[in-house]
Amino acid sequence: MAKKTQTKSTEEILWDSANKLRGSVEPSEYKHVVLSLIFLKFANDKFLRRRNELITEGKEAFLDIPEFYQAENVFYLPEESRWTYIIENAKQEDITLKVDSALKIIERTNKSLEGALPDNYFSRLGLDQSKFSALLDTINNIDTLKDESHDIVGRVYEYFLSKFAIAEGKGKGEFYTPKSIVNLIAEMIEPYKGKIYDPSCGSGGMFVQSLKFIEKHKGNKKDISIYGQELTNTTYKLAKMNLAIRGISSNLGAKAADTFGDDQHKELKADFIMANPPFNLKDWRADNELIDDPRWAGYEVPPKSNANYAWILNIISKLSQNGVAGFILANGALSGGGEEYKIRKQIIENDLVEAIVILPQDMFYSTNISVTLWILNRNKTEHQVKVSDGLKNYRSRKGEVLFMDLRQKGEPFEKKYTQFSESEIENIALTYHNWQQKDWKTTYIDIPEYSYSAKLEEIRRKDYSLVPSKYIEFVNRDELLDYNDHMKMLQDDLKKLFLQEEQLKSEVSNVFKELGYDL
Repeated sequence: MAKKTQTKSTEEILWDSANKLRGSVEPSEYKHVVLSLIFLKFANDKFLRRRNELITEGKEAFLDIPEFYQAENVFYLPEESRWTYIIENAKQEDITLKVDSALKIIERTNKSLEGALPDNYFSRLGLDQSKFSALLDTINNIDTLKDESHDIVGRVYEYFLSKFAIAEGKGKGEFYTPKSIVNLIAEMIEPYKGKIYDPSCGSGGMFVQSLKFIEKHKGNKKDISIYGQELTNTTYKLAKMNLAIRGISSNLGAKAADTFGDDQHKELKADFIMANPPFNLKDWRADNELIDDPRWAGYEVPPKSNANYAWILNIISKLSQNGVAGFILANGALSGGGEEYKIRKQIIENDLVEAIVILPQDMFYSTNISVTLWILNRNKTEHQVKVSDGLKNYRSRKGEVLFMDLRQKGEPFEKKYTQFSESEIENIALTYHNWQQKDWKTTYIDIPEYSYSAKLEEIRRKDYSLVPSKYIEFVNRDELLDYNDHMKMLQDDLKKLFLQEEQLKSEVSNVFKELGYDL
């Protein structure tokens, strides 16, 4: 048997290097350290490539004119903000000051980055110099432009955001929505053209996946405008950096701000809304605040004890005449009384609810509960959507709601989490679009334990409950069985099998190592 050396991915190498920062800074902080440095390296690589192009074209006289870089979606970097300068000084005691200075210079030189980069961040952290220098060396070895079709920088961002969300544990990681859920929303609401809005945009993942959807379906990114808002300042900066590094222009508001208390997009009417707002947010307003807010016009004022319906009404108020929204909420919003019941009843009577989709457990890093994907449609009439292979006709049935139960879907991810496979996403979206199509009678049928199309009168009879199990037929399940608990038990059994497999692999590996083989 030949000796083999397992090659780690760029993401894994960076993760190992970042882990060495533990002890000198909190995990909640060092994600910003690594991602800021990745930004600097990527910006430098693109700058140097553009600089060489100008030299090749005989335009040396324009090498230090920012407009000749920005016109090609490249950030201009003065000498002391370049990665090469940072590496030359990596062993100096004031390296963190130099990194802070580089970020400040880049932001000052490139207006599109205004408010996006950390401000005097590194020098305040008290980083261990040797560990920080080692991290710089690791990042220096990454060729961020080696294969742009694979978006290496984007992969690093996604990998790190997910790993940090896992590392920070339950109750953390709200800034990151698992990619397979975002992909599902994009495939269902199909944001091809117009304005996209996310009222709780976190690190900007919804926008990134929307643009990837457009690229996948041969659309034009220039047909999309990005609008978002984020409460936490560090995450707001992370979102701006995440979008800027991919060349995505956006309007995230003038500052980090509370969507309810300081709406940054009061006049916005969006064609598509994608969101994963905080679940069951309490005390989101004071007793007498926001009582007359125009976003609740025509509805009850959402209760201050839970913001779920405040998010729903904010989203409805931002939809354009033909706007469609896909967003995630805790299952509790599907039923219940009080003001929420009155709001839900009015939304249903206004025929805004198009689909209610129950997702599997363990899809989020911040909670293990099953949650719901809501799809709202401002205009349930026949309309056309331009796609890569022509035009699609959608009927978006008036007076009906599609219920779907996906709790039997998904595959294991990171051993203890669940994600949708690409084929599952395609099949789920196909079910939804078949239901929407003009000739739906020949393309969609209700499927027990999976989907059901309910008419408004049936929803009225069930007192405006949107719980899918009240509509979807179950034929292979004991009605008294708690399906979530049952699925949890099956998933626990599967995790035990994974642990046993990992233990066996470890034992086999140790045997080969004793024999002198490096696996």
